[in-house]
Amino acid sequence: MAKGNAASPRNQTDNNVVFQVRGLTKVYRMGELEVHALRGVDMELYSGELVVLLGPSGSGKSTLLNILGGLDTATGGEVSYLGISLTKAGDKELTEYRRVHVGFVFQFYNLIPSLTARENVEVVTEIAAEPMPADEALRLVGLAERLDHFPAQLSGGEQQRVAIARAISKNPKVLLCDEPTGALDSGTGIVVLEALDRVNRELGTATVIITHNVDIAAMADRVINLSDGRISQVTVNAEKKAPQDLHW
Repeated sequence: MAKGNAASPRNQTDNNVVFQVRGLTKVYRMGELEVHALRGVDMELYSGELVVLLGPSGSGKSTLLNILGGLDTATGGEVSYLGISLTKAGDKELTEYRRVHVGFVFQFYNLIPSLTARENVEVVTEIAAEPMPADEALRLVGLAERLDHFPAQLSGGEQQRVAIARAISKNPKVLLCDEPTGALDSGTGIVVLEALDRVNRELGTATVIITHNVDIAAMADRVINLSDGRISQVTVNAEKKAPQDLHW
């Protein structure tokens, strides 16, 4: 792996910048106590790129992801998406941004128990502007044979892949994943990572994966290490590993 710059990965230009982040800060106030979650973060994310945000608990990874996804707002600095300021956006604009442009995958699947895999995905496709068919989204994550199964009939890894299918079914420009393998054993986690890798390659969706697992970093185009709310190191993988070659 070669050390690089957060703003200038190889083979990327300003023409395909999805996110630009400058001087991003986030302070949470609890009474008289101030918690500095982010302390002046500068970075870019590019179209088609798969980035791993790596760091221990409390390093600022989830806060950064939530601001990129419009789930939280910054205290200071600037975040732009395709040249449009998210920092200056109001609640209505951020709601529309989340609905149309961003897919989220979390550690816990949040599936509706009374709906089949297909129906869980269709919940999103019914409100998306330009959705892909639910069957197609589930095929992309390797669940073509499990369309009519309920969550209780699926393994943890299969449920997470339904959650990924649900996230990508609205054809988002960006897929933001917060510890997507955190609740899974390594074998099942690798199957989930294979699904994320396939989505990134076949759809060209800019993908960010948060993890504290250093082994997952080997599948990324770039690895951005966070420590105490700051970017401590950026690494460009000269040769990415396939998810099935990962071990932990």
